[in-house]
Parts: sequence; C-alpha cells; structure tokens
Amino acid sequence: MGGYLYAEQGRSMIRSMTAYALRASEIGDGRLSWELRSVNQRFLDLSLRLPEGFRELEPDIRQLFKQRVSRGKIEAGLRFQADPAAESARLKLNEELAQGLGRLIEELGNYTPGAAQPDMAQLLNWPGLVMQERPDFERERAAAMDLLDDALDALIAARQQEGAAIAAAIESRLSGIEAQVEQVRRHLPEIRSSLEQRFRDRLAALEYPVEPGRIEQEVVLQLQKLDVDEELDRLAMHVAEIRRVIGLDEPVGRRLDFLMQELNREANTLGSKAAVVETGQAAVELKVLIEQMREQIQNVE
Repeated sequence: MGGYLYAEQGRSMIRSMTAYALRASEIGDGRLSWELRSVNQRFLDLSLRLPEGFRELEPDIRQLFKQRVSRGKIEAGLRFQADPAAESARLKLNEELAQGLGRLIEELGNYTPGAAQPDMAQLLNWPGLVMQERPDFERERAAAMDLLDDALDALIAARQQEGAAIAAAIESRLSGIEAQVEQVRRHLPEIRSSLEQRFRDRLAALEYPVEPGRIEQEVVLQLQKLDVDEELDRLAMHVAEIRRVIGLDEPVGRRLDFLMQELNREANTLGSKAAVVETGQAAVELKVLIEQMREQIQNVE
C-alpha cells in the first residue's frame, strides 16, 4: 500500500464513541433537561425521546446531531418539568359545563328537599369541568435547542477525553510494533547468513553434480522469497500513518480500521516468510498488538 502523506505526530484529536452528558436549565415556567448517552456504532443512530409540545423540534434536533456527530448510537432524552404555580395559573373553569351542572343540581334539589348539597371538590373531578390552557411552548422550544447545543458540547468533550485514553493505548501498541520491527531488522544479517549456509549445505549434499553457479542462483532465489525488508518497511509506514491520522481534527475511525487491516496483512506475510524462530515470534507478537489496537479502534468515532 502506498501514496501516504506522512506528518509528524501531533496532539491526539480522536474521539471515543462512548460518552454521557446531562445538562439542565431553569426557565420561566419550568425546568428543561437533556440527557445524552452514546456508545459505539458503525453509523450515526439517533434515538429521541421528546415530551408533548416539543416533538415538532425533531427535524431540527436530528440535523444538529448530524452536523456535530458522525458516528455512534446515541440516546437523547428531553424532559420538561413545569412550574406548579404556572400550571395552576393555566387552569380555568368550563363555564358552560359548570352552568349546566348547577342547573341540574338545582332541579335535583326540587325532587329531594333537605338533601345535602354535593361536594364541590368532588365536582371538580367531573370530566371536562376544569380545563388547562395549552401553552404555545415557543420560548421553551428555543431554550431546549440552546440547551441541546450545550449538552452536545459536553458530550463531545467527554468523547475527546475518552479518545485521549484510547490514543495513549494505541501509541503503546505502536511502540510495541516498532520494537518488533527493529528486533527483526537487527537479526536480518544473521538470519540471511544462516539461511544461505543452510541452502548451500542442502545443495552440496545432492548426489548428482550441480551446474557451475547453480548453487549461487538457488541461494539468491530462496533468499529473495524469504526476504522481509519490504514488509518491515511497510509496517513502519503504517505506524507513521496511524500516528498522523490520530492527530487529525476529524472523525478517523473508519480510516484507522482500514489501517488495522493493512497492518494485519503485513504481519501475515511476515509470518508466512518465517524461516527462523525470531521472525515467527515477531509475527505472532505483531498480530497480538494489532488485535489489541483493533479492539480500541472499534470505539473511535
């Protein structure tokens, strides 16, 4: 794989997809609160819970999430707790129904002289007698959108904080990969010398005579098949690219996931060329480190 543009390692900007945020605000007629929960998901999957009077905000809310978050399964819930004083102020009597009930009570009294008057508190429970004016919620809806912006700020900050921990774990594994690559590089002269002697001994042990120069040709051919310089170089390139990507101020989870595939491909090739113990052990260690990174990257936005 080629064509990478490498840069010096910068500060990690990656975000985790796991985060939580809670923001609340007092308004004139009550209290608004947003609760946001986010976990990893391949795409953006938003689940909304909105109270009556705020549901018309759903298109604007979804658009805001799309603008600020690219991946993750997010549960977003809005609560509105009305001020009891404001609630009671909206209560009003259904005058037409009250007049009708009063007339019926008076007529009933004509038939039952001396009967006790009905309990007014019980009458208030009569269906439709007490009405509540429906607020327009215009001010509350505007405040809910402003509060959601604050909640998203908190959610993204939490994602970045968790992302910094993920970046530290990735960096630890990248250093481990570099150590394995360096170890194999140090052993390469010894490995080549050992392999060359082994091939010469095998060819020399043949019962039939070998053409002049044939031994050298066979040795060169076999060494080319087992040469791992290219794989080691590509491993180093991928490590540098991962460090560059981690420093980008944009969602990079899918790109990092692809780079894990590239690293794993080089580790597999290195393992398939393992003609000595050192190379085989390095390939196994590389796969372990790559898998540990892959598990971390599954949670990167």
